[in-house]
Amino acid sequence: MHSKATTTIAPIEVTDSTFVQELLQSPQPVLLDCWAPWCGPCRTIAPVMEELTAVLAGDVKVAKLNVDENPGFASRLGIQSIPTLLFFRNGQILDKMIGATPRAKIEAAVRRRLRDQ
Repeated sequence: MHSKATTTIAPIEVTDSTFVQELLQSPQPVLLDCWAPWCGPCRTIAPVMEELTAVLAGDVKVAKLNVDENPGFASRLGIQSIPTLLFFRNGQILDKMIGATPRAKIEAAVRRRLRDQ
């Protein structure tokens, strides 16, 4: 388990054109990081999201949506503050976290939602 946590696997980059396929039609749950390059807190949690991509591999798809480059779905999701983390299952948002949330809190929330299946 320890080596899995230290492996770096990048989250999937989602765009307005791939959003439906990657998130709404995904057969597995998705943790989406809504971010922008100029956002300091977004840069702070970027390594956390990479760690979670490795730790949750096989159970949860981790994805990133640059809200500046993809305003369509950012607007549709009602993103007003970043970073915003959204947890999707079967195309539905089940959980939302706003701000630079610690890894332990993000992972606990995701695992709790996985148990809710």
